[in-house]
Amino acid sequence: MIETILSKHTIGTPIDFQAGCMMLVDKPLEWTSFDAVNKLRYNISRKEGVKRVKVGHAGTLDPLATGLLLICSGKYTKKLADLQIKDKSYSCVVKLGATTASYDAEMPEENIVDPKTIDLKGLEDVLEEFRGNIQQLPPMFSAIKKDGKKLYDLARKGIEIDRPKRSITLHDLSLMKVDGHELHLDMTCSKGTYVRSLAHDIGQSLGCGGYLKSLRRTTIGAFNVEDALSIEEIVNYLAAF
Repeated sequence: MIETILSKHTIGTPIDFQAGCMMLVDKPLEWTSFDAVNKLRYNISRKEGVKRVKVGHAGTLDPLATGLLLICSGKYTKKLADLQIKDKSYSCVVKLGATTASYDAEMPEENIVDPKTIDLKGLEDVLEEFRGNIQQLPPMFSAIKKDGKKLYDLARKGIEIDRPKRSITLHDLSLMKVDGHELHLDMTCSKGTYVRSLAHDIGQSLGCGGYLKSLRRTTIGAFNVEDALSIEEIVNYLAAF
């Protein structure tokens, strides 16, 4: 059971970070999850007057993604494994009419098609294909290891290898709006889901290609990004108490 939580609702309360705390963090764009952990570890250790406090996160967010990151300190780091298996919700934008090697905006666009040729008449049928229990092929640009090597290290060398599909569940996949040839989607999914792969696969099913233009994680289990604090807010809190 998690009793000590640092969020917008508890920011005025003193906390013993070594005894254990979970922080609801709104990760900024271009920060890695490790950047966020490292920043908070440094400031917590300085506040507590110790060389190093245990700090870890419950589920990586890519640098180009924003949103909810659960970061635990002290004895609460033992709870990370349980938090990592919680269902997660995202809001994302899928750009149609091009692909990228990374399946997101990290790499340049390829296979660009004439926007006039993109037909969205079958869009809802395509989205239905991805709802429920599906098999998903992880992207090469991922931290999955094969023979001790991370796939993205191989991908950056132009090497692509076979990788097994994963069983995942999309509990919900909703089309919020279509803006030109960009799809705004909300979803709730199981652990292990790659939204980048989903964006790529939707584009392939539509026959025009697609990639993940933006991604924001909104919930992890019962925890919501609306209750989360920015890195700066947490650092200021640590300096104040």
